[in-house]
Amino acid sequence: MVTHHTTHEIAVKAPADPVFELIADVAGWPHVFGPTVHVDLLNDGPEQLLHIWAMANGEVRDWTSRRTLDRTKHRIAFQQVVSSPPVARMAGEWIVEEDGEGGCEVTLLHDYEAIGDDEEAAEWIGKAVDRNSTAELAALKTAAESVPGPVELRVTFHDEETIEGRREQVFDFLNRADLWPERLPHVSRLELTEHVTGVQHMEMDTRSVDGSVHTTVSARLCFPDRGVILYKQLKVPPVMRSHTGRWELEAAADGKVVARSWHTVTLDPEGVRAALGPDATIAEAKEKVRHALGTNSRTTLRQAKEFVEGGGGGGAGDGGGGRGGDGAAS
Repeated sequence: MVTHHTTHEIAVKAPADPVFELIADVAGWPHVFGPTVHVDLLNDGPEQLLHIWAMANGEVRDWTSRRTLDRTKHRIAFQQVVSSPPVARMAGEWIVEEDGEGGCEVTLLHDYEAIGDDEEAAEWIGKAVDRNSTAELAALKTAAESVPGPVELRVTFHDEETIEGRREQVFDFLNRADLWPERLPHVSRLELTEHVTGVQHMEMDTRSVDGSVHTTVSARLCFPDRGVILYKQLKVPPVMRSHTGRWELEAAADGKVVARSWHTVTLDPEGVRAALGPDATIAEAKEKVRHALGTNSRTTLRQAKEFVEGGGGGGAGDGGGGRGGDGAAS
């Protein structure tokens, strides 16, 4: 088979150690790297096993990779053990090298093969690798050079509601977001596609209290067996660098369900100042984001409670193919 090789590089004005740790911390990838939707860390340590969902040429694809971390040499080698067609094989390496001036050079290598050596497939893979590698290195540079750093710019919070009913009923309400325009007062439009069961792409318009309309685009991963829906906002407002979240349903012993809506937002300092004024602080921006997202989340949770407790939830069988979207909490 024909093996294709690519090299992408970027100079980062930050020491090699923290830059390497941003790459090693896969749980933080969705907050740093735009293409990454979600990562399940199946095995941790010097050798990691990861299940990754990421955007590739506008589509959500998933694969399983094994990574070997060498912190001494600042290198991470990876090999896909379960690939997503049209990829037949994919491997590569992250290399972080000190530049002698307090910064570092980051190199991202890939080598891959297309199923059946198909030329169109190889071109599709090459385009995805180039687009994602370029985006990831740029995001890595932004995060590493940012002052304050990514941790200080990040805020995580949740809201919850206790609902009398089955977990399947609540999950169905959240999964069927195609019905949200008629169920939720702040959702005016929602377009959704689901080519793979449980993997949803959504574009939605929401109305704010001042009457303005905001459009969000999100990718969702729906896991009915876990009672979890994960999502990432693919286009964020200027005050944010990233926004991820999840709906989490916990069955209680008394026949009730605790439904939680989680958000994690990484702010953009320049965007905050542009939107809120030159003297706006990160703390103020966090409060505004908390209020705006929390308000919509609590509205959705209350509507889910009223719907299920009022007898509107027929269970998982009403999923209708799961044509849900996201953004009522985005």
